[in-house]
Amino acid sequence: MSRRSVVLLGSTGSVGTQAVEVVLANPGRFVVTGLAAGGSDPLRLAMQAAALGVGSLAVADPTAVDAVRDALELVSSRHHGWSAKSVEVLAGADAASELAGRPADVVLNAVTGARGLAPTLAALAAGTVLALANKESLVVGGPLVQRARARPGQIVPVDSEHSAIAQCMRAGTHSEVRRLVLTASGGPFRGWSTRQLAAVTPAQALDHPTWSMGPVVSVNAATMVNKALELIEAHLLFDVPIENIVVVVHPQSIVHSMVEFVDGATIAQASPPDMHLPIALALGWPDRVDDSVPPCVWSEPTSWTFEPLDEEVFSAVRLGRAAAAASATHPAVLNASNEVCVDAFLAGKIAFLDIVATVERVLAEHNGTSARWVTLDDVLGADAWARARTAEIFDL
Repeated sequence: MSRRSVVLLGSTGSVGTQAVEVVLANPGRFVVTGLAAGGSDPLRLAMQAAALGVGSLAVADPTAVDAVRDALELVSSRHHGWSAKSVEVLAGADAASELAGRPADVVLNAVTGARGLAPTLAALAAGTVLALANKESLVVGGPLVQRARARPGQIVPVDSEHSAIAQCMRAGTHSEVRRLVLTASGGPFRGWSTRQLAAVTPAQALDHPTWSMGPVVSVNAATMVNKALELIEAHLLFDVPIENIVVVVHPQSIVHSMVEFVDGATIAQASPPDMHLPIALALGWPDRVDDSVPPCVWSEPTSWTFEPLDEEVFSAVRLGRAAAAASATHPAVLNASNEVCVDAFLAGKIAFLDIVATVERVLAEHNGTSARWVTLDDVLGADAWARARTAEIFDL
């Protein structure tokens, strides 16, 4: 089996650092040719470059380039056999897209937020397999991403839920699928009332009971906006009607999602809550990577529970369904408004319940588009409008 060349976008984030661990654990399977990051953690980026022997870096923040070069020199002085002098450093908003468009077997897009759309489109245009951890790019630019796919199977999901569905879909044909069942841990506030949620602090929202994630994803998990985004993503990835996708709360996070078939069979994918498995599977797809995670232990007593999502308290999933049904640009508005709200919440400028309430208000104000052929300008225009409108509501 030949080694696959990989470009890692968002390498210093949660998924990116775990992807680096997967590659380092499987040197005979993967080789990284490029890394992209925002630039806020130059030392980590430099250490990754040295450990992987990477020759090309992309840094989104141009003002961070000097710090990255300094970090490269520091690491190079301590890392025998690797020199920073030959490392190319691209900088600016388009740097990750330039790297994503270069020849590679796989591009893993773990960039956070809507800024992941451009690298997604660049990788697809290059004909590269896209291991997609940036759900927002598909949510925001769904029609664009679908049109950009050069072939079936070019996009391989990295989110544990969508990876699980992709694995379960192997058990039958697409025409045999009745429903997709997305599982949710319930986040840190499972069982809470609306009154209890009114006083939630950023520290509480970031304290997820199961997963270790970045701040934006952690808050999205707390509000359940992540399930709204995942619902839209599953609809687009697997071509299943939005009304045939359900969300069920599974606090143990062992069953990552399920597929229900027309004969009544339900196929579930179970593994410990560890992102190394879906990351490794996406990089190696359709082949599995040995010993990605320790398997479930079946020799000890255990129990798994499932319960319906309380959509009265956590209404974000309802908004996801409505946005997907409203127009091709409503999902972009949902995502953009939410990103602004999450930043404001983490900065202490708005309350926890303001996040979803404001997203709902901005969605209701958006006119959408009736055009069948949505352009990049349409999507970016809706995104920009939603950000400006959300900021205006709170005078941010």
